[in-house]
Amino acid sequence: MKKRALISVFDKTGILEFAQFLNQKGVEIISTGGTYKFLKENGLSVIDVSEVTNFKEMLDGRVKTLHPNIHGGILAIRDNREHMDTIAKEGIETIDYVVVNLYPFFREVQTDKTFDEKIEFIDIGGPTMLRSAAKSFKDVTVICETEDYEKVMEEIENNGEVSFETKKRLAGKVFNLTSAYDAAISNFLLEEEYPKYLNVSYEKKFDLRYGENPHQSSAYYVSTTENGSMKDFVQLNGKELSFNNIRDMDIAWKVANEFDEIACCAVKHSTPCGVAVADDVFTAYKKAHDCDSVSIFGGIVAINREIDAKTAQELNKIFLEIVIAPAFTDEALEILKSKKNLRVIKCEVAKPQDKVEYVKVDGGILVQQTNQKIIDNMEVVTKKQPTEQELKDMELGMKVVKHVKSNAIVVVKDGAATGVGTGQTNRIWATQHALEHAKGDLDSLEGAVLASDAFFPFRDCVDEAAKYGIKALVQPGGSIRDKESIEAADEHGMTMVFTGIRHFKH
Repeated sequence: MKKRALISVFDKTGILEFAQFLNQKGVEIISTGGTYKFLKENGLSVIDVSEVTNFKEMLDGRVKTLHPNIHGGILAIRDNREHMDTIAKEGIETIDYVVVNLYPFFREVQTDKTFDEKIEFIDIGGPTMLRSAAKSFKDVTVICETEDYEKVMEEIENNGEVSFETKKRLAGKVFNLTSAYDAAISNFLLEEEYPKYLNVSYEKKFDLRYGENPHQSSAYYVSTTENGSMKDFVQLNGKELSFNNIRDMDIAWKVANEFDEIACCAVKHSTPCGVAVADDVFTAYKKAHDCDSVSIFGGIVAINREIDAKTAQELNKIFLEIVIAPAFTDEALEILKSKKNLRVIKCEVAKPQDKVEYVKVDGGILVQQTNQKIIDNMEVVTKKQPTEQELKDMELGMKVVKHVKSNAIVVVKDGAATGVGTGQTNRIWATQHALEHAKGDLDSLEGAVLASDAFFPFRDCVDEAAKYGIKALVQPGGSIRDKESIEAADEHGMTMVFTGIRHFKH
């Protein structure tokens, strides 16, 4: 029995060579629309699908392969006598190869096209043929990705046929693709934060050397339907990125882009260890570096403006894993590239794009809105009023504390986060850690602001801050003991502001 292949592809990469190979092996080629025209123009003997279905394409090509003469030829089980008798009676010939790739809905849904225009990129016939062929993989070789042409040709050339193992794997790839494709369409149409079924559509960008530790395997996936800074960055220099690198890049870039001002954020082990704003890039970096000149070593630095040569020279004075910015001058890039292992990342997508975030638990997944609000209302709750600089530092503190693991305390002075207390199991420990770190060799922290991600459950944090010379506090408020904290601040001659917004991060 003569073998047949049905070929209908949007992406025509490599299809001519593959079709020519099949043709040389005596396989008849059936094709549709643009693919038929392309193959015909390149000298191949091709059968138009309408000759098989005895029905012309209709509805602007929406209906062309949805026909028993096509799906009967794909789905018939070859060693099932009843199936074979049925298709023979109906004059249907078997189809042994199905080569289909889909309309680029993943790409088009991210464009500025209208809703109706995007709808037209929802492929119906393609997924239907792929799923039919994948179900019949024992008898039908199905290919949905151009990268698989070579493997199939190699097996046919060497063995005369495609192995069961390869056909099974190709069928699995079909359902992997169509499930992601359907998920993307579902999310596009539903536009619900929490639909009944959680369907996400991500494509592997590359394998990673390992996960958080060498014994853990890892890979990096990006959304097929949404843009984002960690999807669209460009690596300009340095060795390959790791699992931890990408996590830390994400945090550093998010913190730096909390600010409209020129800002720099240094991150170490998923925690901001230095954040500063300034009137120029060089000063912002220097201030962020000086927040914690020890922890920044081997860390990630993100700056939300173009990096110039002067700043690049300063960055090169210490060992850094990554420098990330929206742009680099030619001279700055040349300077940074002098360190061959330094990963230099260009990231033009400034503001975070994600609307929801996920946390995997054993057997389940938690989904929540991303934390996009900093302050509800700045309410001064003490007798003393904050100065203009204290208010600025309070806002900086809350923008940073939002990205610090709870319990989280950040000490800020003159536009720089000089002390970070993170991940402690009680707030007084986080307070002590941040204060001690910020103090360094100073006699006191006079003029500094202390920011907290959640309310003070007791007055002890206020009393501790007073010992270090802190005169301004900012916190969400909301404790049944708020009055005690306010009274303590008044006793110490401090100003305290409530924001109304808690920033737990676990």
